[in-house]
Amino acid sequence: MIPFSILDLSPIVAGNTAAQALRNTLNLAQHAESLGYNRYWLAEHHNMPGVASAATSVVIGYVAGGTETIRVGSGGIMLPNHSPLVIAEQFGTLESLYPGRIDLGLGRAPGADQATARALRRDATGPDTFPQDVVELMHYFQPDDSNQFVQAVPGNGLNVPIWILGSSLFGAQLAAMLGLPYAFASHFAPKDLMHALHVYRTHFTPSAQLDKPYAMVAANVIVADTDREAERLFTSVQQQFLYIRRGKARQMQPPVDDLTAQWADYELAGIESVFKYALVGSPKTVQRQLRTFLEQTQADEFILSAPIFDHEARKHSLTLTAQVRDALATQPTRYMPVS
Repeated sequence: MIPFSILDLSPIVAGNTAAQALRNTLNLAQHAESLGYNRYWLAEHHNMPGVASAATSVVIGYVAGGTETIRVGSGGIMLPNHSPLVIAEQFGTLESLYPGRIDLGLGRAPGADQATARALRRDATGPDTFPQDVVELMHYFQPDDSNQFVQAVPGNGLNVPIWILGSSLFGAQLAAMLGLPYAFASHFAPKDLMHALHVYRTHFTPSAQLDKPYAMVAANVIVADTDREAERLFTSVQQQFLYIRRGKARQMQPPVDDLTAQWADYELAGIESVFKYALVGSPKTVQRQLRTFLEQTQADEFILSAPIFDHEARKHSLTLTAQVRDALATQPTRYMPVS
């Protein structure tokens, strides 16, 4: 079976604090490590009342310092918000402290609204210069060169794997051109998943980091003892997206028994496509859904987002998902990674 990994935004649930969300993140990462998950990635978002991972590099250090073997990284750092040199220094520092365990996933979106992007002190051309910024960042990790006037210290000469993250064809093309691993954000933007994977694999050019394409796909995965309970837990995620659509992002709300009692039909219909690849149900149900998803995508790695209001229910979901992973590994399958 391919590796399973976790994407976390350190959700701040209603009535709680960012401090508790971050403690929960470390506890969840430790739990994931004990279950054999491969990576634990944190995501950069700003001005979001329900997200505690805005200072992503800091949270990565916190999680890496509290775990021993699991890889820890960014899913991702939104490079238009930052100087490539600063990110090279930050991740060079992380790699120096936790050698062989740090990943650097890079995104092109700002991870924020326009007003917040301006508050981050980055100009509006950031997304347009993303390819050049990625190349500059990669250069800072090259071996020490006496002719290189500006160096990342720590950073130069260190092996920090760089990933390109995306939700469109742009990221797939860039990852293929640079010969980098590629992660598609199908957990919230499923529309172009299959096309992007095809573009990436078809146009991939080998590089010093990677000799053949390596694609990771994402999905929301909510597993509980019964289908009904999993569907109830999933309403917290659905409410998050609905509030964002209304322009009223807030802390993660508790699950409800019936979304239709609170939301208009047109609003609920508007988020159906967002969750095309949401895998929600009992272990038996999710095992069937996941098998189909992996056969369709032929992914090299699977990364799941499991934003659940109750922390213990979230840990239980990861435990059940690991059981699904192990069960799939023992069954005959048509699934063979294509890269």
